[in-house]
Amino acid sequence: MTGTALEWFKSSYSGDEGGACLEVAVQPTTIHIRDSKTPTAPHLTVTPSTWTAFLKLAHNSGC
Repeated sequence: MTGTALEWFKSSYSGDEGGACLEVAVQPTTIHIRDSKTPTAPHLTVTPSTWTAFLKLAHNSGC
């Protein structure tokens, strides 16, 4: 991603201890996902529909 910096956020369910969280940056056509322990490492990029499917699966499996 070039140009505008991504604005990362994590779930309100995450604690402030750090280290065990996913962070997400939302763009109109992409969702960026990274490990909060290594914010400068490469991150995963998926489409909004893929992210929605993942969240539904996680919710339905009790995660």
